[in-house]
Amino acid sequence: MLLLACGVLVAVRDRPSWVGVGWLVLLAALAVLLSPLVFPRSVTADEAQRRSAADGRPVIYWRPGCRYCLRLRFRLGRAARRAYWVDIWRDPAGAAAVRAVTGGDETVPTMVAGGEPVVNPDPDLVRRRLAA
Repeated sequence: MLLLACGVLVAVRDRPSWVGVGWLVLLAALAVLLSPLVFPRSVTADEAQRRSAADGRPVIYWRPGCRYCLRLRFRLGRAARRAYWVDIWRDPAGAAAVRAVTGGDETVPTMVAGGEPVVNPDPDLVRRRLAA
């Protein structure tokens, strides 16, 4: 919201200029990219673990604003919707699961597939896990 508000302020201040409009578009795009809106719907860690045990799909722990999470999400494309995404800022159990795997840090993205955790996984590895 702050990025979008700054874009509006710049556009209003530079009313006759296309520069103000350009800043508005740029800041609005950044606001959308850094928001949770570009990620599939988050589930709780308990629900993700239960579902993953049933169907074998990976669980990916993430948090809003994480550029590595965003990079992983975009590199996965539509395949990302098949994974279970857990927002560690909204789910304390998810944050605890990540801390248990990473030795006390909340390093994301962290993928758990078949009981095997991988911190900052390669998108090709995630695709292979999603295909299995």
